[in-house]
Parts: sequence; structure tokens; C-alpha cells
Amino acid sequence: MGQVILVTGGARSGKSRHAEARVRALPGQPVYIATARADDDEMRARIAHHIDRRGSGWITVEEPFDLIGALDRSDGQGPRLVDCLTLWLSNLMFDDRAWEPEAEALVAALARQASPVILVSNEVGMGIVPANALARAFRDAQGWLNQRVAEAADEVEFVVSGLPLKVK
Repeated sequence: MGQVILVTGGARSGKSRHAEARVRALPGQPVYIATARADDDEMRARIAHHIDRRGSGWITVEEPFDLIGALDRSDGQGPRLVDCLTLWLSNLMFDDRAWEPEAEALVAALARQASPVILVSNEVGMGIVPANALARAFRDAQGWLNQRVAEAADEVEFVVSGLPLKVK
């Protein structure tokens, strides 16, 4: 099994930048598996910022839904960065897809990867309780997904204010 690392933290904590550096430090051409959908100008600007920051030399796979397929198809090409699980989960939930079996399939897929995988995810349950049912359901699902991936991971890092803290 290839090394699996989960990098988590709050929004704008520096987790993606840290994860990119970790992937670049591994041997082989890095593969960036992007789960974001460019549905509006603001998201297109965010995506452009990520592309500019990481620079050239990456193989980019855009996959907002079939993360397991993207991992399996890219295995052996080099170390992979999945950015991010939070957007992947929100894509599934807002498309009314059953996210629980997808999450379980992701955990199973991570166990069969030969090349390293670094996954970025947000910690969304550290603030106030959301005011509506959909937001609470998302918060709960993200917490559950993070727990399952962290359990399967070889390492877990929590990034706060740009500084990584080793959790596992």
C-alpha cells in the first residue's frame, strides 16, 4: 500500500499549500486531483489562484464526483494530491448522491493504492451549530468522512495559521 496522508484544518489555514509542498517532496511527477467545480466567477478565481501557486510540472485531473476512479486511474503515475474532500462531499450531497457508500468506497480505494496519496479536507465542525438542517447534515457528514479517512491514513496533520501539527 502507498502512503496515505490526511491534511486537515480550517478555511485559509494553509493546508493546500502545505500539502502541495509534501507532494512535491516525494519522488515522481505530482498528480493534482481537483474536486472543485468552476460554477461561478469566484470559484474560477480560486481555482486560478491554486493553479498559479502550484506552478507547472503537475498532471491535473479534474474530477468533482468520481474520486475513486481518479485515484485508481492515476495510481502509478506519481504521488497524488486530492484537493479537496470537502468540495467532493459537497458535490455529492448537492447532487443528491448517496455520499455514505462513496465515502466507504474511498476508504477501500485508499487501501489499494500503490502510489502515495495526500488528501486535503476542512474541519467544519469547530464553530457554532449551523442554523439549518442542510448545513448541519453537511457538517456531520464532513466530520464522519474526516474520521474515516484519518483512521485509514498513515499520517494526519492539522494545519493552523500555516503551521502543520502532526496528529497521527
